Amino acid sequence: MAKFFYRMQNILDIKYKLEDTAKQEYAEARRLLNIEEEKLEQLKIRKDEYQEEYNNLIVGSLNFVKIEETGNAMDIMDILIEQQMEVVKKRSKELEKARVKLQQVMQERKMHEKLKEKQFDEFVQELNSAENKETDEVVSYQYNNSNKDSEG
Repeated sequence: MAKFFYRMQNILDIKYKLEDTAKQEYAEARRLLNIEEEKLEQLKIRKDEYQEEYNNLIVGSLNFVKIEETGNAMDIMDILIEQQMEVVKKRSKELEKARVKLQQVMQERKMHEKLKEKQFDEFVQELNSAENKETDEVVSYQYNNSNKDSEG
């Protein structure tokens, strides 16, 4: 029986490797974004703690130095939160780029798989056609031989 050979198999193999690489890049971008989002969340928690401490200092005995330190700490936390939000935004854009790249690579791989599948279907049709032709020839030969035997 004939063996199917896809002449662009090496290209399809490259597409698989590119897809794996794109998946790894996407996963890394997702991991980095998660880390930065966690940092942002921790900064917000620290700011809330400073806010609570500030509120307690205002209500209790007035220690102006501690109140000022806590107020300054909250201002610094606001700045750090803004900076971290920019980092998160940057990581989100990187993640989106990785997602788009992955999507594109997957589409290219699927296109090559469909080409391979189509070529395989054509191969099977040609094989079936050749088999049918061979069967017809055998039947025709047997029919002609049986007619010659019955005449003679």
